[in-house]
Amino acid sequence: MQTIHTIAELRSVLNAERRNGKRIGFVPTMGNLHEGHLQLIDQAKANSDVVVSSIFVNPLQFGQGEDLDNYPRTLVEDQEKLQSRGCNFLFAPSDAEVYPHGREAQTQVEVPVISDLYCGSSRPGHFRGVATVVTKLFGMVQPDVAIFGEKDFQQLMVIERMTEDLSLPVEIQGSPIARNEKGLALSSRNGYLSDEERETATNLYASLKAAAEKLQAGDKDFSGIEEEAQNKLEAVGFERDYYKVCRRYDLQPAGPEDKELVILAAARLGPARLIDNIQINL
Repeated sequence: MQTIHTIAELRSVLNAERRNGKRIGFVPTMGNLHEGHLQLIDQAKANSDVVVSSIFVNPLQFGQGEDLDNYPRTLVEDQEKLQSRGCNFLFAPSDAEVYPHGREAQTQVEVPVISDLYCGSSRPGHFRGVATVVTKLFGMVQPDVAIFGEKDFQQLMVIERMTEDLSLPVEIQGSPIARNEKGLALSSRNGYLSDEERETATNLYASLKAAAEKLQAGDKDFSGIEEEAQNKLEAVGFERDYYKVCRRYDLQPAGPEDKELVILAAARLGPARLIDNIQINL
C-alpha cells in the first residue's frame, strides 16, 4: 500500500490507474480504524479494481466544544490495518492541503432540509462540514464508487442527496452496520467508554430491536414507542438526544401508511455520544 499526502501525487497515481481501465473505489475515514471501517474496504475491493482510503480528521464537521483536539489519531496502526485488507492507496493529507485558504475562507456545501434534522439539530453545521469535505475528496480522488457505513444513516442520506443534486459521477453504496458480539455498533468513540459504560451501551441497540418488534406487530403509536425507549435508556444511564421513527427515503417522521422505516437514535453515555439505527420493512 502506498501512502500519499498531496493532491498532486494522488491525481498522478490514480490517473495512471484510470488509463489502464481500472475502476476506483473509495472509502473516506477520519482514522482510528476498527473492523467496521475494514469491512468498508472489503466492500470497495469487491466493487472496484483499485481501493483508495483517506484519513483526515475534518475540523469543519466538529462543533464548538466537541472532541476535535482529543479525537484519536493513530496513523501507523491504521496503515497496518488498511494494508492487511488489501487497500492500494492511503491518502492522508494535511489540514493545509485540504483547506489551502484556511477553514474560514473555504467554499462550503450545504444540503438543505435533511441536514437540519436529528444530528444536524444537535450538532449545528456538522453536515455542512461533512458535505464540504466529501465533495472536496470526491474531486481529489474522482472515484467510480464510494462506500459509507450505514451506522451514520443520516450522513449516508446527506451524501446520497448531495451527490445526486450536484450531478457527481460517483456511485454511493451503503455498508451494513458492524457490531460486536453483544450488538454494540462499532465506533471510534466507543474508545471513550469505560468497561462498565461499554456494557451499558449495548442497551441502545436492544431498545431499537424492541421498538422494531412493536412496529412489526402493528403498533402505530410512534411517539409512544419513542418516548418509552428514551425513558428506558435514561433509566440505565443514558442522556437523551433523539429517538425517531422515520420514513427511510427522506428521514421525515413516519406516518401510519409508511412501510419502509428507519429508527434513528442518538444518546450520550459518559463522555461519548453514541448513534445507532435499525431499518424496518412493514
